[in-house]
Amino acid sequence: MKIVKTIAIIVFASLLSVNTASAQKMGKEKTVEVGGAAMYPSKNIIENAVNSKDHTTLVAAVKAAGLVETLQGAGPFTVFAPTNSAFDKLPKGTVETLVKPENKTTLTNILTYHVVSGNVDSKALSDMIKKGNGKAELTTVNGGILTASMKGNKVMLTDAKGGTSMVTIKDVYQSNGVIHVIDTVVMPN
Repeated sequence: MKIVKTIAIIVFASLLSVNTASAQKMGKEKTVEVGGAAMYPSKNIIENAVNSKDHTTLVAAVKAAGLVETLQGAGPFTVFAPTNSAFDKLPKGTVETLVKPENKTTLTNILTYHVVSGNVDSKALSDMIKKGNGKAELTTVNGGILTASMKGNKVMLTDAKGGTSMVTIKDVYQSNGVIHVIDTVVMPN
């Protein structure tokens, strides 16, 4: 019985030290706050996004589209992440309709229009815009084009339908890419 208690104490102490080391590592990371939560560079896109109270609609849509596993993958991915208020700008009932199983293809097309392969942080994006004489064409994962430009010191995205969205929080680094928070849902053709 004494051996079992000793083993239990050793196991508990080991788990405690692993959790403490993990917490200390996270405490030393340079984080960005999004939706009231710290975004840790050591976590992947999904692990961070689920903690943002400003991205609950996006997370629900990603789950409905079956993209969770993809966005937890190695990447790297650049995600232009619309906030809940960005989704609220869509016509009433749009989100509810899109998350229905029969609309999975359309939802996936819209969500993958918000993703670019590679790690395109604000410096790289700014350089691309300068090299493109004020505009940079970004090929999204769904094959569409998003056009990036500058409006003052902010990045503006123009979608295939001529709609615009502003990057409100840039360079939220993840273990598998980078997120830029945007204020409007961008739409493919």
